[in-house]
Amino acid sequence: MEPQPTQHGPGAERRQPGRAIPKEEQAVVLDFLPNGYPNDPRPAYRKTPVVQVVGKNHFLLLELVPKKEVFLQPYEEVYIGEGKRDKIHHILGRLTLDKLTSTARAELEFVLGDLVKKNEQRFVEFFNKAQPLTMRMHSLELIPGFGKKHMWEVLERRQEKPFSNFADMRERVKLMPDPEKAIVRRILAELGGLEKHRLFVDT
Repeated sequence: MEPQPTQHGPGAERRQPGRAIPKEEQAVVLDFLPNGYPNDPRPAYRKTPVVQVVGKNHFLLLELVPKKEVFLQPYEEVYIGEGKRDKIHHILGRLTLDKLTSTARAELEFVLGDLVKKNEQRFVEFFNKAQPLTMRMHSLELIPGFGKKHMWEVLERRQEKPFSNFADMRERVKLMPDPEKAIVRRILAELGGLEKHRLFVDT
C-alpha cells in the first residue's frame, strides 16, 4: 500500500524547538507522482503532484511539490535550496523510510550507491579520521561487516599512511568488506531510525 499524505506530509517529523534543521541544496528524485498519492481519499481537484527525494549532502528524505507542468524522472537532480528554484515549488516536509512509495524505496539504494561513489573522498576521509565513540566502541565498528579485527587493521594502516581511495583501502586491509556497499547499508540503517549513533545521516 502506498503512503498517504497528512497535513504535514506523510511521515513528516516534528523537531524539538531550537534544534537546527540541516539544509539541503540539491536532492535526487526517487519517485514522482504527477497525480498525487493513489490512495489519497481527497477529490482529484484537491490533489497535487508529489516528489519524493533524498538529499545529496545530509541524505534527508523529503517530500516536495513541483512547479506547475514540471515532470520529473527518477535519478534527476533538483535544486531545493534558498532562492529561486527552477523545478520545485515548495518542500512539504521530512519523510521517514517507511513512508516512501515502493518505487522510491526500490530506487533509494541505487541512488545512495551513486552518491557514495561520486563523493568517494568524503567517505574515505571518514575511515581516515573516525574516532572512538566510547571506551569500548569505535565508530568504525558501526559500519556493517566491520568488526574489531577490521577496525584494528584500518587504524594500523591509516597510521602508516592515510587511505587515498576505496581501492587503496581494499588493497591494504585484508578481507575488508566492500566499503561502498557497507556505507550504503549504514546510511539505510540510519534512515530506518533505529540507530543510536548517526555517522552519515544528519538529522
